[in-house]
Amino acid sequence: MSATCVVTLGVDTHKDLHVAVALDQLGRRLGVADFPTDDAHHRFLWDWAAGFGELRQAGVEGTGSFGYRLAQFLTGAGVAVFEVNRPNRTARRRRGKSDPVDAENAARAVLSGDATATPKSRTGPAGQLRALLVARRSAVKSRVQAELQLRSLVLELDDTTRGRVDRRRAADLVAACAKLTSTDGTSLGLRALARRWQYLEREVRDSDNAIELLTRQTVPGLLAQPGIGPICAAQLLVTAGDNPERLSGEAAFAALCGVSPVEHSSGKTQRHRLNRGGDRAANSALWTIAVNRLIHDSRTSDYAARRNATGSSRKEIIRLLKRYIARQVYGEIIRALAPPTTPAPEQLLT
Repeated sequence: MSATCVVTLGVDTHKDLHVAVALDQLGRRLGVADFPTDDAHHRFLWDWAAGFGELRQAGVEGTGSFGYRLAQFLTGAGVAVFEVNRPNRTARRRRGKSDPVDAENAARAVLSGDATATPKSRTGPAGQLRALLVARRSAVKSRVQAELQLRSLVLELDDTTRGRVDRRRAADLVAACAKLTSTDGTSLGLRALARRWQYLEREVRDSDNAIELLTRQTVPGLLAQPGIGPICAAQLLVTAGDNPERLSGEAAFAALCGVSPVEHSSGKTQRHRLNRGGDRAANSALWTIAVNRLIHDSRTSDYAARRNATGSSRKEIIRLLKRYIARQVYGEIIRALAPPTTPAPEQLLT
């Protein structure tokens, strides 16, 4: 191939094998190949694509999962990497589906300018918080499951034992069941579930401490805002990623969190509705902060009263609050994580 050939790479990512397609600047297919997903073969994939010409850009599916490490490698190699969503179902029904087809669609999405999203980075505190939140979420879910199983099995005890161990508070119920000494199957099962709950409780507490420490070190200004706790702050930081500068502004962050207003007008009715897209975990965190402020922050409650007097519903008020909080959060995250600017030479001389 001519050295002037500009190559666009498209990759359909999987757990064990990545399928790559290379296109030239006119959209002609140059080649298709598959590579194992380990780091050593990422270099082979880059060499293969660069063999056709100058590799400038790539579209990668699943940059948050199977394609994360490949996207990071290509970015480090100087390639402009764009996150590509899977084709819509109408196109799939019409053209069919295969790994080479998906890889070629990813490359064409970049070549046509449809794919513009920069992949999220997880190489800093946001990546660490993501891992802690995943572990915490799993422990909380398992703890709830253990409690429900405890409350179900307690019903099978005789009246005397049941009256001794059955408690309304989960911690009291667990403590009583952990002290059972009977050797029948029900008592042994209750004791095992109680000890599991206690272990998971310690795990959740340790995760909370680690999350709070890392969040305070990374975005102390965010925790200083009313109604924002460590878990919500950590989730919003994870949503922004370790490279929040990839977002075009606070409106893009609001859309990413699913709190940007969506037109819902018809005829004489002019209004907006809730956005049901975006990162739902971040949306939930913003909702928690908004409700917390409505209860405990006087300025927020006064604002809600004024909006309510003009006819705004509670849903509309919370939507407005979430949008405002997203703007506030984005500013704090940018100040904390944005790369430092290099001072101008004349500033260094002064």
